[in-house]
Amino acid sequence: MRIAVITRDKPGHLHLRMETRDAHLAYIKETGIVEMAGPFLDDAEQMCGSLIVLEVETMAAAQAWAENDPYNKAGLFESVTLSQWKKVIG
Repeated sequence: MRIAVITRDKPGHLHLRMETRDAHLAYIKETGIVEMAGPFLDDAEQMCGSLIVLEVETMAAAQAWAENDPYNKAGLFESVTLSQWKKVIG
């Protein structure tokens, strides 16, 4: 199943995103379940959240992945939403 992980950063925390970015990208590569991902941008084109699509067997696996994301562990996110997602186009 595909799960969309939608995150919103805490306001004023771009520095924390940049400090933990390498660990986050390494985690994505290491876990091997991310199908696609990218940051949301604010009006100033600064990163302010993420959309990550996971390919997992269960929602529990997606939740565990999100909990262990270095961004989440660092306290970057104001909110995290996980929703099952169906790919139709692309």
